[in-house]
Amino acid sequence: MSGRAAEAEPASSLAAPQNFSIQAPVYGASVPPTSAPGRSLKRVLLLWLLLPQVLLWLVGGVLAYRIALSYAESTIDRSLTESLQALARQVKPLGSGLLVDFPRAAQDVLEQDPKDKLSYMVSSPPGQFVLGNQNLPPPPLQFTPVPGEPLLYNSELDGKPVRVALLEVNYGEANAPQRLRVQIAKGMTVQHRIARELVADMLLPLLLLGIVLGALITAGITRGLRPLQRLEDSVGARTGRNLSELPPIALTQAPLEVHSLATAVNELLDAVQRSVQQERRFLNDAAHQLRTPLAGLISQTELALRETDAQAQQERLRKVHAGALRSAHLVHQLLSLARTEADIQPTPFDAAALAREVARDWTPRALQHSVDLGYEGLEHLSLLGEKLLLREALSNLIDNALQYAGAHSTVTLRVSVDPARPQQACIEVEDNGPGLAQADLARVFERFWRASEAPGGCGLGLAIVQSIAQRHGGRAEVHLVQPQGLRVRLLLPLAA
Repeated sequence: MSGRAAEAEPASSLAAPQNFSIQAPVYGASVPPTSAPGRSLKRVLLLWLLLPQVLLWLVGGVLAYRIALSYAESTIDRSLTESLQALARQVKPLGSGLLVDFPRAAQDVLEQDPKDKLSYMVSSPPGQFVLGNQNLPPPPLQFTPVPGEPLLYNSELDGKPVRVALLEVNYGEANAPQRLRVQIAKGMTVQHRIARELVADMLLPLLLLGIVLGALITAGITRGLRPLQRLEDSVGARTGRNLSELPPIALTQAPLEVHSLATAVNELLDAVQRSVQQERRFLNDAAHQLRTPLAGLISQTELALRETDAQAQQERLRKVHAGALRSAHLVHQLLSLARTEADIQPTPFDAAALAREVARDWTPRALQHSVDLGYEGLEHLSLLGEKLLLREALSNLIDNALQYAGAHSTVTLRVSVDPARPQQACIEVEDNGPGLAQADLARVFERFWRASEAPGGCGLGLAIVQSIAQRHGGRAEVHLVQPQGLRVRLLLPLAA
């Protein structure tokens, strides 16, 4: 048999005394306080939905006021320009002087509205008062009037804002040129009031619509958050109940996000139930299986204490020692079984190298049993899984073979790729011992089932192997070997 491990390195044996610690689950323990709750989800949603509306309403009001005011100013500018040109036509050059044909009726029309009257001034040369209101403000320094072109600017008259239109006209003889300035000013108070009224007429309906929209948004958020409230009530109703009897949360009508949250909570509840059931099963199995060995240890100890013959007492102590070893082996198997049912953190590793290492570790034990233990197969094979658990599975398979194959038998550990399924690794342990009856093959992976009453086993080794294979997404199989013997195979998915 090629590739056999012949090194007699120290092996980890179950015969050595071991210390075990079993911790039972503590139910009803105090829960550490969580951090202080943040702001309400409803309040946050209302803030992010209603605050932008208020801001947009305010910005819209400012823009509407500016637009209305610009339209009012453009209307004033057209009116002032027309009035300015009409007034300029009434001032006619006469030789080196001016003829002002401005009837009283026209002046009364300009000044008839005391709140919105037009003020005018005629000056020649510009700035030297001739007619009208001599308090009209001159143009700002940055403006330079161009003869024949109206100039419009904002200013103040008697402390009130006004819009002023200015026009300068050249007249006189060529050898004595002169310039005439005509100004008309109109107050902006009425226009500002009209703009405010227009904006108010626009924004008031929008404000009412915003209030109605805010009420609808509040009602919609309240209704939309009801599934969360139902979920909270459903989870709260499970508080204080038996952890192994937590029914899943059912939400018939809820948004997709709440369904996803409920699904996550259900997965958590399922994981809690599995963990509780696993711990209870472990405690039940440990209590049931340890009861008989411990009772035997107590009986043997009592008999040894009453024994007066030293040789008989030594025999009793040897039985006590053997019983203690069996109990230690049972506890080790129970702990291994509990560990295999926990979640694993898969990492890539070389299964072939691991198998050779396990074969070397068990070589001294095989030599003690007069068994030829060897390895055959690939040099390297990458798997994705928990290396420690797979080592436990291989150790259980080799231990089982050494226990039942008998002296002078052959045990072979193989690692290969399943030819029928190229995506699966095949790890098997084969012996040429007496094997099993065909009828017993269906029960080999049951917990605490034993095909033989020979001392040393507890019926958990192959159950642990099957559990580890399933946790890795594979399975374990058992086959009879002709003419005699047994082969246990682990079929595991290869690493991508």
